[in-house]
Amino acid sequence: MPGWGSAAERIFAYGATAGLLADRMFGDPRRGHPVAAFGTAAGAVERTLWRDHRGWGALHTLVCAGGAAGAAALAARGVRDRPAASAVLTAAATWAVVGGTSLGREARAIGGALTAGDIERARRRLPHLCGRDPQALDGQQIARAVVESVAENTSDAVVGALVWGAVAGAPGLVAFRAVNTLDAMVGHRSARYRRFGWASARLDDVAGWPGARLTAALAVLAGGRPRGAVRALRQDAHRHPSPNAGPVEASFAGALGVRLGGTLTYGGRVEHRPVLNGAGRPVEVADIERAVRLSRRVNTLALAVCVTGRFAYGALRRARAAGTSGSGKERR
Repeated sequence: MPGWGSAAERIFAYGATAGLLADRMFGDPRRGHPVAAFGTAAGAVERTLWRDHRGWGALHTLVCAGGAAGAAALAARGVRDRPAASAVLTAAATWAVVGGTSLGREARAIGGALTAGDIERARRRLPHLCGRDPQALDGQQIARAVVESVAENTSDAVVGALVWGAVAGAPGLVAFRAVNTLDAMVGHRSARYRRFGWASARLDDVAGWPGARLTAALAVLAGGRPRGAVRALRQDAHRHPSPNAGPVEASFAGALGVRLGGTLTYGGRVEHRPVLNGAGRPVEVADIERAVRLSRRVNTLALAVCVTGRFAYGALRRARAAGTSGSGKERR
């Protein structure tokens, strides 16, 4: 359509939409997933660079995340004069880095096991979704863990990537997923990674900040309980130890009318986290499906917001450029 944005804006719109649709239709590839390949490569780099030191951890982050972003930037540069190829690259990058469908499938599989009364099967599947110790959890606690993971990963696995894709195209998509993957690998506070993983964890906090806020805002709009979601967001988000998981989980808790947070166990380490939306009821198994549906609505809205934002920013830049050009002609 003539006049409908610039080529770069249309490329992102077409590519991101196609990539998200591909994820909805096919999910993650069973074998040869690019994110898994990146994780393998990052593990190899870690074995070479690991030292119990923040500086070496920062170097590890730079090599891995910088290398992935650089490779994507080179690929984008190679097709920059071919809009169709650029759109295909953006679609492929989007499909590779988002994981909304796999997130929903894993959550529903655990919900199905809990509904059938097979708590052992639910415990076996829980590590596919989050890093908690499943043997320490009963059925209600597993359901709560799933809802919390769905909320957090809506931001980490989809919305955050779309935000950075809108900012920087395919390199932004790839860079965000690389940073997020590194945080999952080395960003936790174990004895091995407390210092080595510091840079990855802090960079993930920065990269995830805009996506987490957009996710929280969209959960308020899409959840059906806007007042409860806003109340939980205002009262409880800041109490969570994670600057990004806090707003997302609080908004989902309020939108679903449930109570999240509390005691949890990671690798034998017990954490007592603040309760989010204390006025809500305890999570039930049926809330897993409700959380997955809310996540899908948020993802769709996030795509619309990111595409619209990309076009709006482009229009603003062109308007400013035209104004500057007109002022220059008048002076002459």
